[in-house]
Amino acid sequence: MNKRSMQRGEGNLGCVFWLLLAVVAGIFLWNWVPVKLANTELHQFMVEQAKFAQTPKPAVFQKRIVAKAQELGLPVTKKDVKVEIAGGKIRMRCKYTVPLEFLFYTYVWEVDHKVDRPIFYV
Repeated sequence: MNKRSMQRGEGNLGCVFWLLLAVVAGIFLWNWVPVKLANTELHQFMVEQAKFAQTPKPAVFQKRIVAKAQELGLPVTKKDVKVEIAGGKIRMRCKYTVPLEFLFYTYVWEVDHKVDRPIFYV
């Protein structure tokens, strides 16, 4: 018998499985990373607004946060943002949900940004 007739007929199913897993992970990251970056940028914007707070009007901060969120493509409305200025502190909270759509599943990501800082008047 020659060597060719004695070989086993193994398939490469493992390669197909890992390739499929890589495609699913790629789709997940393609949808999740831009939303994560936008959420991080919104939180950083809120921190910057609180750091340089000079106006005692919460409505001004609320309007700025909603405008920034809409600029970033996040589903934030005026009722999702709460700003309170009292006792020399500013407290901001932005709570909203972002639907992340994958192949056959929609994940609802609940985001809750909180900023609590003292106000330093110059």
